Amino acid sequence: MSIVVDIQTISIAVASASVVAGVVYYALQLRHQSKTRQMSLLMNLYLTWGSDDMKKALQDVLALEFKDFDDFMKKYGQASQAWVDIDKVGWFINGIGFLVHEGFVNIKLVLGLFHAQGLVKFWEKLKPIVEGIRKMFGFPESYLWFEYLYNEAKKREQQLQAGAKNG
Repeated sequence: MSIVVDIQTISIAVASASVVAGVVYYALQLRHQSKTRQMSLLMNLYLTWGSDDMKKALQDVLALEFKDFDDFMKKYGQASQAWVDIDKVGWFINGIGFLVHEGFVNIKLVLGLFHAQGLVKFWEKLKPIVEGIRKMFGFPESYLWFEYLYNEAKKREQQLQAGAKNG
């Protein structure tokens, strides 16, 4: 009788270990699939960011010269190509900020791939326009996720500077 119990105990232990191994394997596969999807999403965004259309819009926005929102409106106006370019690039980055906020893409990967310093400079250039748009249309949440991404980039920049001083 003791041999039968021992065989039953061993078979239950083996079955339990198999179930645990299966669950662990499945969890690892899910994690891998999640990372693969995240990288696919990020690379698709990066391809859009690197498109000729987006590059031209970004260059044109960076070439704009204005002192504040009122000056921008006098020089370029709402029906201008400058407005279209700002909207194209700004809303693209806004979308990336939303994806970061919701955890669909990793902030470290975004800031590395999309160059954190460039995102910071771009926001700082557009901030007066964004503030003007928010007031003009009464939409305080316009470009909210772009601003979020800017704030996250600044935090990481400060962390890196603090680490460099301490290290």
